[in-house]
Amino acid sequence: MESFVQEIRQHLETRLIPFWEGLKDEEYGGYYGYVDYDLHTDKKYEKGCILNSRILRFFSQAYMLLKKENLKEDARHAYLFLREHCLDREYGGVFWSVTYDGRAADDTKHTYNQAFAVYALSAYYDAVKDEEALELAVELKCLIEERCTDPLGYLEAFTRDFKPADDEKLSENGVMAEKTMNTLLHVFEAYTELYRVSRDESVAVRLRFMMDIMADKIYNRALGRQEVFFDREWNSLIDLYSYGHDIETAWLADRGLEVLGDQEYDRKMSPITKEITENIYKRAFYNGALMNEAENKVSDRTRVWWVQAEGIVGFVNGYQKNHKDEVYLEAAEKLWEYITRHLIDPREGSEWFWSADEEDRPIHKPIVEPWKCPYHNGRMCVEVIRRLACESRRAKA
Repeated sequence: MESFVQEIRQHLETRLIPFWEGLKDEEYGGYYGYVDYDLHTDKKYEKGCILNSRILRFFSQAYMLLKKENLKEDARHAYLFLREHCLDREYGGVFWSVTYDGRAADDTKHTYNQAFAVYALSAYYDAVKDEEALELAVELKCLIEERCTDPLGYLEAFTRDFKPADDEKLSENGVMAEKTMNTLLHVFEAYTELYRVSRDESVAVRLRFMMDIMADKIYNRALGRQEVFFDREWNSLIDLYSYGHDIETAWLADRGLEVLGDQEYDRKMSPITKEITENIYKRAFYNGALMNEAENKVSDRTRVWWVQAEGIVGFVNGYQKNHKDEVYLEAAEKLWEYITRHLIDPREGSEWFWSADEEDRPIHKPIVEPWKCPYHNGRMCVEVIRRLACESRRAKA
């Protein structure tokens, strides 16, 4: 366990942090939005606002863990770009993307995007206690509640002035969803962090509301998995099993339960997160890594970078819930072995490959683009260090 933590700390400090610091745009602000497979940085590529929020979250977490002043400045660099360029001062909310020099590019307003800004701003406030950041997070939370909901849950996509739009950005696999498990999960994740730093009871009310949806609408008890794409009434649209989202949900829901501290919801949700973790271990953990997903019961064995990262945290979380489940800790260590062999790019000045195929060969996709960021792998490093460093100290005592 100790060497596992040490390896991940070294990776965070010597590979991930320097890579993302190297993408800082000192001229126009924020961080460059695209690095292709051949490691060419396109300095005039659009800057995804989700990417910027995730970078803000990453450096805020890294600063809280490592207490190095350069990380505080890295986080502030991302914060200033979000505040000055990603926020729509006319209609409110966060744009989908902006140009390299900070003008609105895709002015779609997506609930998912608003949630990640709340998540990032809450982390930045936690790191540096900037009251303005917390105020912005609360404002965006209020906007989500006023403009992005119906009585049954959270809607998806809107025009710049918040008229309904098709959810082309988060609908996949041939369906156009009106609600998604993915968006709900990340609103929940964002509100968990906002509640943790603010203790605003109105946020706690919505956390309970979302857990009811997870347990009663999204979780398919007969199949032991979450459904993914839904119509407005929470009817599932497709037979799809997203292995990465399930294991991510398991630990994020447990984190929400811990922050909320509500025994009633702990009794309701903990059996579900336990079952999700067990099923992912049994169904998706294959040859030392996690498969991507299964559509119509046919598994896609691509090893996607973020799925492996979330698998590590999810399995460590499963081990921490019951130390008798040592197979989960072993699975997390095996996932890290797979990542170091096949997903961490050995080339100088790179990060992780997007994915590897069934023969463990890297797939030629960008190293950085609006969805490829330090959110999953950076967060995994921080979570493992925080969780298992404590476990290791206790074991020695």
